[in-house]
Amino acid sequence: MKDKYGRRINYLRVSLVDRCNLRCMYCMPEDGIIKKPHSELLRFEDILKIIRAAARLGVNKIRYTGGEPLIVRNIDYLIKKTAEIQGISDLAITTNGTLLYNLADKLKSSGLKRVNISLDTLKEDKFNQITRGGNINGVLRSIEKCLSIGLTPVKINVVLMKGFNEDEIVDFVNITRNLPLEIRFIELMPIGQAEELYKAYFLSSENVLKNIKSIFQLSPKPTFSDSTVSLYKVKNYRGTIGFISPISCKFCKSCNRIRLTSMGNLKPCLHSDKVINLKSCLGDDKLLIENLKLGIYSKPLQHNMDLENKSASKRMMYQIGG
Repeated sequence: MKDKYGRRINYLRVSLVDRCNLRCMYCMPEDGIIKKPHSELLRFEDILKIIRAAARLGVNKIRYTGGEPLIVRNIDYLIKKTAEIQGISDLAITTNGTLLYNLADKLKSSGLKRVNISLDTLKEDKFNQITRGGNINGVLRSIEKCLSIGLTPVKINVVLMKGFNEDEIVDFVNITRNLPLEIRFIELMPIGQAEELYKAYFLSSENVLKNIKSIFQLSPKPTFSDSTVSLYKVKNYRGTIGFISPISCKFCKSCNRIRLTSMGNLKPCLHSDKVINLKSCLGDDKLLIENLKLGIYSKPLQHNMDLENKSASKRMMYQIGG
């Protein structure tokens, strides 16, 4: 289905839970959050019902996010049932990777196609600092495991932060020399916990790319028309690097996604305050379809973070999903 601006909306991101086992400084409060009772969260059968309805409208890509999706019990069952839905051809997760090592085989056999792993630093002490207590070794083991079993492509999400990890950008690029990873440098967005950090930590993709080009011989790689990433390859390196630039070079005109929160609210745009309650209409198939259509059709043309230096969303990033 197309929205009113003619964009084909075929990608649904589903947040399974707003909790996480890490406390990343730009995402989660240091003391964690008040847990929502299970009765307020979507059950697996609710999620699958919404995805089946979305598939009828042309959605064929699903990504499970959190919080941290791998803290959800029996997620392999949800992956399996999602993979069985007619029309769904691409199924992925975004994870911090700390729990992935022991689950990777089971998730792949259940139908998971690929993973995005968040990793903002390669240094153990800095990882502990930014995650407020996390251990980088488990994440690195998970990356190796995914590559070894063919759960690929493995994409590494690196949030760019001035004064924190800009000195590691070359190190991240050099990872792609021998490993078939896609390192994705992502601009920090002024949403939720990151709103207070934005002015001090924002680092534009444009400046980072300029610096990388002065060191490495880069060639651009083609991407799909609705892709949010600009891809490059260093000559003779196995992997690729990419840039996701929601601020300096926003990609709203080609955005093809909608989001479902763990509470059952549909967000047509990550940075809009508009939500549509799908949980309330799960008992009425016709109303569910109509509200999904409404959400897709009413997707705004663009966000205004580049002008206002903040997101219009009233929800935190961990409540929406990465």
